[in-house]
Amino acid sequence: MAHIAWLGKKSPFCGNVTYGLSTTEALRRRGHGISFIHFDTPAFEPTSFRAADTLSRPGRRRKAIPTNTGAGEGHGPEVTLPYLVKSQVYTIPSPGAQRELRESLERLKPDLVHASLTLSPLDFRLPDLCQQLGVPLVATFHPAFDASLRNITAGTQQLTYQLYAPALAKFDRVIVFSDLQADVLIRLGVRADRLAVIPNGVDTDTWKPAAAAPSAELAQLQQRFAGRRVFLYMGRVATEKNVEALIKAWRLVRPAGCVLLIVGDGPLRSSLQANDEEPDVVWWGYEARPEMRVALQQLAEVFLLPSLVEGLSLALLEAMASGTACVATDAGADGEVLEGGAGIVISTQGVTTQLRTLLPVLRDQPVLTAELGRRARQRALERYTLEGNIDQLERLYAQLVPQGSVAA
Repeated sequence: MAHIAWLGKKSPFCGNVTYGLSTTEALRRRGHGISFIHFDTPAFEPTSFRAADTLSRPGRRRKAIPTNTGAGEGHGPEVTLPYLVKSQVYTIPSPGAQRELRESLERLKPDLVHASLTLSPLDFRLPDLCQQLGVPLVATFHPAFDASLRNITAGTQQLTYQLYAPALAKFDRVIVFSDLQADVLIRLGVRADRLAVIPNGVDTDTWKPAAAAPSAELAQLQQRFAGRRVFLYMGRVATEKNVEALIKAWRLVRPAGCVLLIVGDGPLRSSLQANDEEPDVVWWGYEARPEMRVALQQLAEVFLLPSLVEGLSLALLEAMASGTACVATDAGADGEVLEGGAGIVISTQGVTTQLRTLLPVLRDQPVLTAELGRRARQRALERYTLEGNIDQLERLYAQLVPQGSVAA
C-alpha cells in the first residue's frame, strides 16, 4: 500500500473539503497511509461559523498531530500549515508555509503527493518542490467553469484557468471531473497525457433513498414539513450559484402546497432573504451535521441547482444518489451528469424564465418527479460512486509509484 501526502482543506466547509475528507477516508479503508496536510483552523474559531461568507482569521497554530504512522493501518501524522487568510474560495498562506511544507515532506517521505488545489499561491510552487524531493505530484483541479463563457461570472472563472494552466502543465497528473473541463485545459496548453478525467463520487450506501423506517433526523423533518412537498437548494448563497434567479422564479409561481428549502449560507443571503417571513421559503442556513444533510436530501422531492458556473457539484451527486429528482443548469460538468434523461438540464441563460415554466409542471406531476428520482439514483450507481472513484485513483497512482505499492 502507498503512503500518500494529501494536501487539501478541512475548513471552511465546501466541496473541496467534502472531496478531500471522503476520498482520504476511502483510501485509508483500502489500507493506504494518509498524511493530511492542510491550513490550520484557528483554535478560537467557533464550530458553528457561517461557513459560506466567513473568512477564517489566523490564530495560534497547532503543531503537527501524530495519529498513527503505520501506513498499512491507514494513518499518518496530520500536518498543519500557517495562513494569513482562508475562505471557501481561496487561501493565502503565511510566509513560512512553503518552508514548513518542505520540511514536512522531507520528514514524511511519502510515495506520492496529492494536492486537492486550494487556490493558494503555494499551489504554483508545488511542482518545483516535489521535483526537488523526487516525489510524484498529482493535482485535483476544482474550479467551476462554463466552457461556453455565457456570462461575466464564467469569464472571471476562465481567468483562473488561464492563470493555473502553465503550473498545471508541470504536474505529473492533473485530475479533472469531465471531458469538457479537460478540453478547456488542453486549449490552454496542458498536455492531454497529463490529464485524467475522474468524476467525483459519493458513498451510495450513505446517500440513498429513505428506508421504510426513517432516521430520527428524517422523522423530525417529515413532522416539520408535513403536508408540503419540498423543493431543495443546497449550497453556497453566492453570485456564481445564481440563487437569485431561483428565488425570483419561486416568488413568481408560488406553487401551492410546496416549500422552497434553502440550505447553505453566503454573502448574498441577507440581500435575498425577504424582510418579512415567507411561509413557502425556508432559509435553513449552514448545516454541518452529516446525518441531517442526508435527511434533507431524502426529504426533498426536487433538487434545484441554478449555477452560472460549476465543476461537478457534489451536492447534485448526493441528491441523485438519494433518489431525488434533479434540475440543474448545463454549467461545468453538471449537464453531462444529467444528460440522457437522468434529470432536467436547463441553460445558464434565462434561468428564471425556465424555472418559472418548470416549477408548475414539477408540482403537478408527482409521477414524473418520482421517475426522475429513480433515474437519478440509477445514474449515480452506474457512474458516480465513491468506490469507482477510488478504483480510478488507485490505477492512476500505480502509474506513478513503484510497482507493488498500490493495489490497482
